[in-house]
Amino acid sequence: METAGLVLAAGAGSRYGMPKALVPYAGMLLVERAAETLRSAGISLSVVVLGASAPEALPLTGGFSEAVINTEWATGMGSSLRAGLRALTGTPAIATVVLLVDMPEVTPAAVRRVSARAAADALVMGGYAGRRGHPVLLGRDHWDGVIDSAVGDKGARDYLRAHAADVRIVEVGDVAGDLDLDEPPHA
Repeated sequence: METAGLVLAAGAGSRYGMPKALVPYAGMLLVERAAETLRSAGISLSVVVLGASAPEALPLTGGFSEAVINTEWATGMGSSLRAGLRALTGTPAIATVVLLVDMPEVTPAAVRRVSARAAADALVMGGYAGRRGHPVLLGRDHWDGVIDSAVGDKGARDYLRAHAADVRIVEVGDVAGDLDLDEPPHA
């Protein structure tokens, strides 16, 4: 029973000023850092979804099992989540851990904690002292429902809200951070 990794890295990063997949952070580009996080967590099957920066980022995706190009990336994160889940449907994965490329403080330890709850019917979110966040684990039984509901920039948010009673929160704030790089640091 394998758990896959899914990294959403298709956006243009308009508020940041450049596609976030290509942003350097602590000595690595964010897309490379996400691949290393999954690999270090023991996730061997991983998919990255690219879009705005696909030509530049594609050569940097050797740490992933597959790179998917989302031609509809400008419609929002939902289209990237749909593309990634569709790519995983032909794999033996029973669940996938979803990471956002612009959240570089999600650690391998957090991914391991969340993925330890992997099951086909699982819905798991990382917790940060009462706040829900990433990583998010989606069991295979939920993929079709997430694909149907993922629109705009909401990703799986509406689906998770509709199934709130089934969502398990696993505290990861002691081993990870929920920093979201929306804007570049100010000098």
